[in-house]
Amino acid sequence: MVDLDFVREAADRIAGRVARTPLIRSEFLSRQVGGDIWLKLDTLQVTGAFKERGAANRLALLTPTERAAGVVAISAGNHAQAVARHASLLGIRAVIVMPAATPSSKVSRTAGWGAEVVLHGSTLIEAADHARVLAAAEGLSFIHPYDDDAIIAGQGTMALEIVEQAPMLDRMAVPLGGGGLLAGCIAGVRAAPRPVRVFGVEVESYAAFTQALAGEKINVGGMTIAEGIAVQDIGAKPLEMIRASGTDVLTVSEHAIEDAIALLAEEAKLIAEGAGAAGVAAVLAFPELFRNGHTAIPICGANIDNRALANVLQRVMVRDGRLLRLVFDIPDRPGILGDIATRIGGAGANIIEVSHHRLFTSPDAKSARLEVMIEARDAAHGARVVALLEESFSLTVLE
Repeated sequence: MVDLDFVREAADRIAGRVARTPLIRSEFLSRQVGGDIWLKLDTLQVTGAFKERGAANRLALLTPTERAAGVVAISAGNHAQAVARHASLLGIRAVIVMPAATPSSKVSRTAGWGAEVVLHGSTLIEAADHARVLAAAEGLSFIHPYDDDAIIAGQGTMALEIVEQAPMLDRMAVPLGGGGLLAGCIAGVRAAPRPVRVFGVEVESYAAFTQALAGEKINVGGMTIAEGIAVQDIGAKPLEMIRASGTDVLTVSEHAIEDAIALLAEEAKLIAEGAGAAGVAAVLAFPELFRNGHTAIPICGANIDNRALANVLQRVMVRDGRLLRLVFDIPDRPGILGDIATRIGGAGANIIEVSHHRLFTSPDAKSARLEVMIEARDAAHGARVVALLEESFSLTVLE
């Protein structure tokens, strides 16, 4: 298994090629949890994610013959860009196989680093099978995203930096997909001057390690905002290290991931993708595990689609009671729409959207149905606005 010495060698090997990212204290999370919470900002890597660490280390270990032949990797996101970038820096040919439905933005970013992008199959498993065919046919070195000692050691350099930047730390909450980052952190925290309890964090719909550690057959799937840790085929090497170290794995809900993304954006002014925010989700979901201690959380990826980010922020606002959809049945007379708008504005709420129906949904010929989306400061403010409107109008708050 990967040990601390291998991680330290990786840190020396990739120095200058990968950013040494800052570790900052989160005042808001610390107050929320009742502990000392620190955020490791690996979103500041050039490609926006920690994957550069493993890719840089793995490519640096290629033999001259392997460099001349080139490499092939499979990924629909951060690993693809990391391999493409570091292969480009070393002048190595890189072929990246992605599922055919990979968003064009990810394809173009990967190709932008000079990689040859091949779209094949409908899943990462099918893409991986094709990548191995290409590797055998063209003599390319296959760069696995997580089940590789050099990749694991490279990812572990993050933990090495964390314990050097904050030696008082005693806990760490690490996003867990294929297992490369968590396995690397298990090895890297051994450099700490005190014992560090490391937690892996999975999203509930892809709790593959939780199932494997319990001796269950892996049965995962579905849509998730945390696609970076939505893995079916977990790493054998990481599983061995996680099991041998007795590392605990936590699972968090889809809503918890969304809340973590929104909290980071609103309170910490940080952009994180779903997988990158999983550690924050765990701290919010299990505060009792992180209270009265010093905890580091890798914010390990920032590559979230703008539309997805907007949807997450609005969904969280709805759940928090800050975004409300009100339905009025009103008499169809001049001035009533202005009256309602005046009352909403006077109460300090903001009108986001208005829909006025006379023909399709109104209860009778002399009435109209009005749908208004408003933004309130918080749930209590929203309740006050609704109560004020109910004094004069019949309305329903849609859930």
